Amino acid sequence: MTAPSSTPSKTRTSFYRRLYVAWLIEQAVASVPAITSLSGMPRRTAQDTISALHELDIECRFQQTEGGRQNQGTYVIENWGAINRDWVRQHIEQIAALLGYPLPTSP
Repeated sequence: MTAPSSTPSKTRTSFYRRLYVAWLIEQAVASVPAITSLSGMPRRTAQDTISALHELDIECRFQQTEGGRQNQGTYVIENWGAINRDWVRQHIEQIAALLGYPLPTSP
């Protein structure tokens, strides 16, 4: 990861936000309420970011909770497409810092 400029572009922050959200989903922070609670990002931003993952060829599927209400469940990343998941794992601290978002604490 190269050193970021003092003010990252909208393109960079949008791209990194998608990587951050996909990484959260893989870490079992996998619902809109969980993402907004952890990150502080607005609900609509979280929803739009999840919806935009397909633009990076990240396959994300909603998994309905059995017996749950309509739209109650979690998201699952089925395929990272052309994105190198290992690179994201190695750089998630820098990505989160650039965005100003926290990472989940380890148990």
